[in-house]
Amino acid sequence: MTEELKKTRGRPKMFDNEVILDKALKVFWERGYEGASMAELTSTLGVNKPSLYAAFGNKEELFRQALSKYVSGPASFVRMVMKEPTARKVAEKFLLSSAEFLTSEAHPKGCMIVQGALSCGEGAQIIKEQLIQYRKHYEGLLTERFELAKLEGDLSPDLNAVDLSKYLATLHQGMSVQAVNGATQEELKRMVNVAMLNWPSK
Repeated sequence: MTEELKKTRGRPKMFDNEVILDKALKVFWERGYEGASMAELTSTLGVNKPSLYAAFGNKEELFRQALSKYVSGPASFVRMVMKEPTARKVAEKFLLSSAEFLTSEAHPKGCMIVQGALSCGEGAQIIKEQLIQYRKHYEGLLTERFELAKLEGDLSPDLNAVDLSKYLATLHQGMSVQAVNGATQEELKRMVNVAMLNWPSK
């Protein structure tokens, strides 16, 4: 047996990391971090545990990379709505887009960042903290946009942009839970219409 043949036989099965991440993203999105067992991951992804660890290090790193793919892909609409011309349009577009996104048939229901680690054991505390930071980041984007609206005269200078952002984030998180529990897009959009009745006038 030649040295080259030995090396070929000893190599792990090759696979496309992006394809693996797409599949892992779906599992984590549906199950959460702790709910996604290694047995389910390796079965769904079609790779054995040694190959998975060789490519991604461990389950935690696999989740992190899947989460990054989620933020830059399916959830990227959040950044896009910040470009709406008024604060009210930003809020309305954010909530209506969330209603469509959270109930879409194209992917698992709900928000991965919300559902990923709502409850977890001590071993997943690092993942839980990371998801909390992602949620705070999105709130921060809303806060920055509303502070700009105050400077532009679009919102009252006395309005608390942090509180308004927290309000919208809380609505989004509640909508995520509702979507997972079976709420339809139409139901969530009606809720958005009610919420917008409370929008602070200038």
